[in-house]
Amino acid sequence: MEYLDIYDEERNFLGKEDRNIVHRDALWHNTVHCWLYDSEGNIYFQIRKEEEKLYTTASGHVLAGETIKEAFGREIYEEIGIKIDYEKAEFVNIYKFIMDKEKKDGTIFRDRAFSNVYVCIFNGEIANFNFDENEVLGLVKVNAIQTLEILKNEKGTIDGIVIKKDQESNTEINKKINFEDFLVNKGETALGKYGDVLNKVIELTNK
Repeated sequence: MEYLDIYDEERNFLGKEDRNIVHRDALWHNTVHCWLYDSEGNIYFQIRKEEEKLYTTASGHVLAGETIKEAFGREIYEEIGIKIDYEKAEFVNIYKFIMDKEKKDGTIFRDRAFSNVYVCIFNGEIANFNFDENEVLGLVKVNAIQTLEILKNEKGTIDGIVIKKDQESNTEINKKINFEDFLVNKGETALGKYGDVLNKVIELTNK
């Protein structure tokens, strides 16, 4: 069983509960959205396997008793296979995320999450990435300023670098990235979903 800390809607701690019950009963819990960026102002989006769209560098539930930054480090390691100094992660924002979705078996997956968004600098080697093949197809590195521009315009194309595993090593491939490549859920906008984190990276790399 995987246990999550649970809260009321005002983030008052209530205890812990099994993850399946959390999503059955729509209990509030913490998730972490993990972003890596480099000193040149680039940000890393993962290519989600299920949707084949660009999303956070890594993300997931914060486990019972775990700090947000500890969860940041764990999710980065589990999904893209690198260990980082997660204590250097910097806060961006917290969002309330609400979604009800019918699963294939007819049951309803009910999500009530406080999405904790953090960024952390990464200037390591792409050779060290080791993707969780069940969830992640690779990473895309794009310039934060250019990305913010096409999200504001809700159209356009920018240059990106796709990082994927090719047999035993990682390869970098230049590719045009379109506005439509970014994962956006129903009721969301791309700018609302990714704008704050892009602005944070721009702020940090233009000091």
